[in-house]
Amino acid sequence: MTADAVTDAPRIIGRPDLYWDDLVVGDVLRGPGITISEAHLVTWAGLTGDTVSLHLDEEYAATTQFGQRIAHGPLTLALALGLITQTGYFNHVVAWLGLDEVRASRPVVLGDTIQPEAELIKARRSSKPTQGIWTLAYRAINQRGDAVMSFQSSFMISTRS
Repeated sequence: MTADAVTDAPRIIGRPDLYWDDLVVGDVLRGPGITISEAHLVTWAGLTGDTVSLHLDEEYAATTQFGQRIAHGPLTLALALGLITQTGYFNHVVAWLGLDEVRASRPVVLGDTIQPEAELIKARRSSKPTQGIWTLAYRAINQRGDAVMSFQSSFMISTRS
């Protein structure tokens, strides 16, 4: 640190303020991971009303092909969408436009850590000059590097200009 640095105004660093213009097709965003716990399953079931035994009943789940409880598919999808927002690229969402091609390829069990990746596969200006549309191909990946879910999602995002 220089002597002058003490008198300079501090830099304030927070979440990046990014827009539609800041990604190009082929860019891949990686969000933070999260380890799936009992609390996730119980909270999701209470929030959504999805109380299927495969997710909540250890005795029943032990008799299934999975041998144990698994996370709700929509929970995995919601976590992938939510964790990607922590990258800072979704501060200027105008609208969420929907999901396509949702596939659950492997079960997510208690103790699994999932991490989302989202590749920008399409980017175009909307009919409004201050907005653009992104279509991202998401993958939720477990701690072993296996894709457990994939889907596409589209968003309308503000542009810088």
